[in-house]
Amino acid sequence: MSVEKKTSKISVGVLGFGGLGQAAARVLAPKSELVWVAAADQKGYAYCDAGLEADACIAAYQQKGSLGYLDPYGSLSSESIKDLIAKASVDGYFLALPNLPNTFMAAVARQFIDSGWQGVLVDALKRTSAVEQLLELQEELQQAGITYMTGCGATPGLLTAAAAIAAQSYAEIHSVKITFGVGIANWEAYRATIREDIAHLPGYNLEKARAMSESEIEALLDRTNGILSLKNMEHADDIMLELAGICPRDRVTVGGVVDTRNPKKPLSTNVKVTGRTFEGKISTHTFTLGDETSMAANVCGPAFGYLKAGIKLHRRGIYGLFTAAEVMPSFVK
Repeated sequence: MSVEKKTSKISVGVLGFGGLGQAAARVLAPKSELVWVAAADQKGYAYCDAGLEADACIAAYQQKGSLGYLDPYGSLSSESIKDLIAKASVDGYFLALPNLPNTFMAAVARQFIDSGWQGVLVDALKRTSAVEQLLELQEELQQAGITYMTGCGATPGLLTAAAAIAAQSYAEIHSVKITFGVGIANWEAYRATIREDIAHLPGYNLEKARAMSESEIEALLDRTNGILSLKNMEHADDIMLELAGICPRDRVTVGGVVDTRNPKKPLSTNVKVTGRTFEGKISTHTFTLGDETSMAANVCGPAFGYLKAGIKLHRRGIYGLFTAAEVMPSFVK
């Protein structure tokens, strides 16, 4: 009971306040175990130790361009993350940040290490190479007293964890195939996510996608009727399942379809795990997400579940880097 009492109120910050950050604020609003106290965007931050109000923060961001304009809790800053870390008392942060450039998340982790802050960090990173950069910081995170949970969104994240559990039926894993469908009403609501998806298209990369103007993105989407079809993506599900000892990364494939003009999913998101049982039978487990669950629900829900799990580890003195395939998320009430 004492452990549950200690974890009943957790102060949470959200870094990044685009589509995913705003969705995170709405996911946090009804939670009694998590208190959302801090958030930052490119131009400023907001902090209130009694808790921030989602609608007021979203209104300030959408109408004035930054949380820094939130009266009376906002502050404008050209170094918003650094300044927020220094000012706020926060148990754990969800890094709802675009990983553009591909070194950005590791650079943010470095800021936390250098600041002397201790607590839990959770990201929803996509790319294998980005997770590899964090692996290089593993010892420094541990020494800094930071428990870092990486790849804790939908994919990587929820579907990777499902694959790790499904794998237990088998003596050998032959393949893990993740297929996702995402539907959003308009691409502007998730600009950074769409840019990262475009970087996976043939003929594109992270640098090219990052340099594209909004009109160039709109022209691309006009040519594809708003549809992005993605195959054999560089997704960190592969390195996460390899690190967990489940299968070599070349047996993991990730792809999907993103409809940027329709909130209805173009196809059902699922993971198929095929393997050989100890009796020598070949079989496939399939885990399918409900079509009614949005990308935001399937990213933010797991992220905060992993944040709560990370808090439990941190309070037991367990620091360092963990992935969604290594630790079970804790349901947040």
